[in-house]
Amino acid sequence: MTSPTFKILRWALPVILVIFASSFLLSKKENPDWIELFNGKDLKDWTPKIRTHELGVNYANTFRVEDGMMKVRYDGYEQFNQQYGHIFYKKPFSYYLLTVEYRFVGEQCPGGEGWALRNSGAMLHCQDPKTMLKDQDFPISIEAQFLGGNGNDPRSTCNLCTPGTNVVMGDTLFTPHCINSKSQTYHGDQWVKANFIVMGNKEVHHLVGMDTVISYYKPQIGGGNVSPVDPKIKMDGKLIEGGYISLQSESHPIDFRRVAVLDLTKIKDNPVKLQETIKKALSTN
Repeated sequence: MTSPTFKILRWALPVILVIFASSFLLSKKENPDWIELFNGKDLKDWTPKIRTHELGVNYANTFRVEDGMMKVRYDGYEQFNQQYGHIFYKKPFSYYLLTVEYRFVGEQCPGGEGWALRNSGAMLHCQDPKTMLKDQDFPISIEAQFLGGNGNDPRSTCNLCTPGTNVVMGDTLFTPHCINSKSQTYHGDQWVKANFIVMGNKEVHHLVGMDTVISYYKPQIGGGNVSPVDPKIKMDGKLIEGGYISLQSESHPIDFRRVAVLDLTKIKDNPVKLQETIKKALSTN
């Protein structure tokens, strides 16, 4: 004999499963569609460019993958000798949300400049690495500068630096090379989550977690702090609509455990959808 409770469950279970499946599919559909730029296994989608070396030469195994992390190391260097390095993702982006989780570790490479202590960065809107000269120090780009605390002094992170570029802050063209953000200082080897909202040639916002620490507008080619450079590429005054993403090697070891992008191109002209998407992505990231 079938109990009343069993009859109810037998009738209700398919309904419950349908509701659960529908909720799951709806939730999955609404979740931000992150593109994991770093797969945690290898560097197959990335290309290094290290000063004084040809594009694609990973001198002294500077960039490597170990323990599921992209690591920047200098155990193969005797002296750093201003061999600034950048590793580029394979395709450019224009409107996007970038998230990077990083930490500084170990000791600076011998010969690294004092300003480069616990210093690295994510380069936004980079020039095509194929257009960089062999001895070029930095790509024309907008640098989201990462700084780690030195144990004593305040050192904000997600600052702005401008190799071969300028930006507008307020109503004024900002031409100095770097400006500090309003972030707190992160000492030691703790992980930091940096987020960047990049809207083509219109506006860029740097965030630590969900806190906006600096904003600027109209990124454009101009200024100095990059050399040597092909003058055909450095067209001063040209607004930068998009470009490549790269991560830096500036003489201090650093680990990256996540590098991911949410492409906002399809919703860039829908302010409400754009705001909702970014807010959800940041809160669930």
